[in-house]
Formats: sequence, C-alpha cells, structure tokens
Amino acid sequence: MALQNDLDLSKAVTRPVVRGAARVRRLLQTSDLLFILLAAGVGLLAGVMSAALAHLSHAMQVLFYGFSPDLRLSGQLHLDWWHLLALPAGGLVLGVVRFAFPRRTRAPIDAVEANALHGGRIPARDSLIVSLQTLISNGFGASVGLEAAFAQMGGGAASKIGQWLELKRASLRTLVGAGAGGAIGAAFGAPLAGAFYAFEIILGAYTPSALAPVAAASLMAVLAATLMNNEPFVMASTLAKAIEFQGYLLYAVLGLICAGLGILIMRLVAFAETVVRKLPIGEIWRPLAGGILLMPLAFVAPQILSSGHGAMHLYLDQQPLVTTLLAVFALKVCASVISLAFGFRGGLFFASLFLGSLVGAAFAQAVNYIYPAATLDTTNAALVGMGALAVAVVGGPMTMSFMVLEVTHDFALTAAVVTAALVSSAIVRDKFGYSFSTWRLHLRGQSIRSARDVGWVKALTAQSLMRRNHTTLRDDLSVADLREQVPLGSTARVLLVDGNGDYRGILPTAEAYQDKHDPDAPLSSLTQQTEVYVRPDMDISAILRMFEHFAVDDLAVVNEDHKLLGLLTERYVNRRYAEELEKTQREFFGEQ
Repeated sequence: MALQNDLDLSKAVTRPVVRGAARVRRLLQTSDLLFILLAAGVGLLAGVMSAALAHLSHAMQVLFYGFSPDLRLSGQLHLDWWHLLALPAGGLVLGVVRFAFPRRTRAPIDAVEANALHGGRIPARDSLIVSLQTLISNGFGASVGLEAAFAQMGGGAASKIGQWLELKRASLRTLVGAGAGGAIGAAFGAPLAGAFYAFEIILGAYTPSALAPVAAASLMAVLAATLMNNEPFVMASTLAKAIEFQGYLLYAVLGLICAGLGILIMRLVAFAETVVRKLPIGEIWRPLAGGILLMPLAFVAPQILSSGHGAMHLYLDQQPLVTTLLAVFALKVCASVISLAFGFRGGLFFASLFLGSLVGAAFAQAVNYIYPAATLDTTNAALVGMGALAVAVVGGPMTMSFMVLEVTHDFALTAAVVTAALVSSAIVRDKFGYSFSTWRLHLRGQSIRSARDVGWVKALTAQSLMRRNHTTLRDDLSVADLREQVPLGSTARVLLVDGNGDYRGILPTAEAYQDKHDPDAPLSSLTQQTEVYVRPDMDISAILRMFEHFAVDDLAVVNEDHKLLGLLTERYVNRRYAEELEKTQREFFGEQ
C-alpha cells in the first residue's frame, strides 16, 4: 500500500513537470522573443565554456613548459629540450584517450556537418571527445588551435538543448549557429566576428530570422568570457593616413597570394594525412610519433607551438627581416601539417591568422624594397594578410573583416582587409571550392561546400518517395494476358519482373494495346528502360538528374539484388522538391 502511495505521489509530481516542459516547448516554437532569450542563454553558456577551456589549456602549457602565466607559449624565444618532451607525452595521452574511447565507424560530427546534413543534431559524445582531444593537443603544445573545441562545445551544447526542447529543424540549426558563433566571439572578444562566423561558417547564409538570436548569443558569450577574465585578441594598427588607390591594388595582390597559400596548406594537410595512413604506425601511436617529429622544429623556433597568439604579437613588435618571417612561416606550416596528419586534434583558425600576419609583413617588406614609393606599413600589411589567409583557409570574408575591425578599431584598415579578403575568397571559391572544414568533409565523401542546409535533400530518398501500389506483371506473360488483366486506362504503366522477382523493365499500358503487336508476343519483347532505374538510397537531386538525363517520365526503384521495390514518377518528385524548396524559403525569412 505504501509503495502504491509513493507511485501515485511520483506521478502527481511528474505530470505537472511534463506538462510544463511541453508548454515551454510550444512557446519557444511560436515566440520569437523567447527564442532570442534562449539563444542569449546558450551564448552565455558557450562563453563560459570557451573561457574555461582557454584557461585550462593555458594552465597546462604553463605547467608543462615552465613559463610565466602572463605570457604565451608561442611567445617564448627559447625552450629547454626537456620541456619539449611534453609534445610526445601529449601524443601518448591522446593515444590513451583514443584507446579508451575508440572511434566509431563514422568520424565525429561537427557543427558545420550537423547543420548541413543533420538538421543541427550533434551527438553529445562527439562534442565531448572532440573537445577533450583538442584540449589535450593544444594544452601539450601541438601546433593547433582551440577554436575547434570552442565551436564544438558551443554548438554541441546548443544542439542538445534544442533537441530536448524539440525545436523545429530551422530553429535548431539557428541555435547551433548561435552557440558556435558565440563561442568563437568569446574566444577573440569579438561579438561581430562571432555573429558573422555563425552566419558564414555554421549557417551558410545570412537569414533574417537568425539575426537577433545569433547577435544576442554572441554578445552574451563575449560578456561571459570577459567576466571570466578571458584575454581578448587585441592588435594595434599604425595607419597614419588614408589608403590610396595603389594601396588597395597592392592589398588585392596580397589577397591573391594568400588564396594560393591557403589552397596549398589545405592540400598539404590532406596529402600528409594520406601518407601517414600508409605508414606502419597504428592510429593510437601516431600522435606520439608526431610529437617526436615536432620536437626539433619547436627547439629551433618555439613560436610554432600552440595556436600562435604570442608569436603574432612578438613578430609584429620586433618586425624581423623577410627571411626570418618566411622561415617561421615554413616551420609553422610544417608543424601544423605534422600535428594534424599524425592525429592531434584542432583547427587552423588561429594558425591561419598567424601565418597570414607573417605573409603580410613579408609582402610589405618585399614591395617596399622593389617599389619604395609604395611605403606599405609592415604592421598594417600583416593585419591585412592575417584576414586574407584566414579567409582562404577558414572561409567567411565578413567574419575576418569584422574581426580585424574589432581588434584594431581601425575602419580605414578594415576597408583594405575587406578588399584582400574578398579577392582571396573569390579565388579560393573558384579554383578550389572548399574551406578547410568542408574540404575535410569532402575527403570523407561528403559533397557539401558550406553549412547551407542540404540535409532535407539527402533525407528525400527514392526509398521515401517511391510508390508501392504499382501494377506488376511477369515478363514471360503475353500481350493478351496483359490486356485481360490490366484494362486500358486503369494504370499508365506496368512494371515487369521475371520469375525470381528481378526487375526487367517498364511497359506503357497504351503501348501494349496498339494493334501492331501480336497478342501472343511475350511482354519482354515490348519492355522499355530495362537498364534505367534508381537505387533506394539515391537522394532527390540525383533522382531529378536521372529523369533529365534519360528523358523519361517514370523510374523504377531497384535494390542491389535487382529486386523491384517501387516506382517514381517525375511529376510527383518535382512536386515534392518544389514543396521542400518553398518550406526552406519560408524558414529562411522566419515565416511559420
């Protein structure tokens, strides 16, 4: 009796909670204001997580490398060799983590892939593993940034919250963008850059319905990181006068150079990963080997370690010769390629900023030597190169332009950055077509070039679209048999199979009723499209291409065993495609 009373009490308490949660979900799905407040809360959480990760990683580097807490690892001029043992040690720890949490058959889903293909759904396990691996990699000094962990944690937390609230697909994608963008904004202390990172990188479009939620999330994330004493990314420009026309032309050339270098870096990473996979080294031991290879590079130039925050300030202050700049550039590229190819986890976001600053400073010195009248300022050119190379690798021309504006507060210089960034973006898009994140997805077989939502296209497969109430006959029956069993006008076509149920073609009903055909002739002699069909996993875009290429009105759906599964008509497929496009347009403009 007491047990029954406890159960009744539990139900009485649970029911109001469940009803309250359902009511909250309905309100969030219908109220724009409440959704903005939700996004702001997600941004606050993302800012806290970004600041915590940054502090923890920096504390690890201070512990392992023994420098002052108010300095940066990459800003060190010299490191003792025993400190560099942290690199293979980090690789060993990373191998242990991979052994403890073996990767599943698929690679972890990041925010870009989630928004492009999965409607904003990021598994919590993927977020935790990626963030932990990135923290270990950066904390032990590998030449990678924490930005991948920032975006993964921010986007992953937003995804889980949105899934629990049962948000619609468009709202969930927006919330993921808000979380990831807020995390990046918090990392750099740049709310505008964070917001545009969400638009350009995570959402793939500037959607009117996402403006307020993303902006609120980014502002709250930066506020949270500031309260947690996260050091913002601040640079000082030295622009003394307005940039002249020749200056913009030279910066456009710098954008072109950065585009070529960005493509080269991305291809180098892919090539190195292919080579490393062929080496007789197990996946668990690769980070250890990579750490050993990084040691001599770090001994020569400690500035190649970590993401490069301190090194950028160091070289902008010292303004070394072009030979030194190019040497450090080459070493940093090698270190980043080795780190990623041998299994350290992280991104190239800040590495590309640092590399771009080196290229920009070297470019200014070279131009001034060849053409003294140009009088390019080394610091300003470094900042322009920083934005241009980051655009080539990461994408997002407005993201990088606003980042430079927020870290320098220099509008005139930002105009030069916009020029170089747009040139870089246009060339990479035309000649390569991918950012670093989408390039890695492409190498895994995913045909996406941005985070623009194409998941609905992938979800509309032949299996989900096909009709199963089609008329089927065996192909060894005669024309007379068809006329007896299928009255004229009852169906437009008959699908033919053999005695084993294997697909043998389509026969228009009207064709079988023409007088020119012998009533005793087998249906197999009249069949059409015997080798034209679609597989059940083909998406709607591929199906439409099949209709167009073969100029047919109907397509059979056939599995790998050649068994007939169903029928697709061009009219129905086109109508479903138009309906989904209209739905996407309504979501783009925030219409219910």
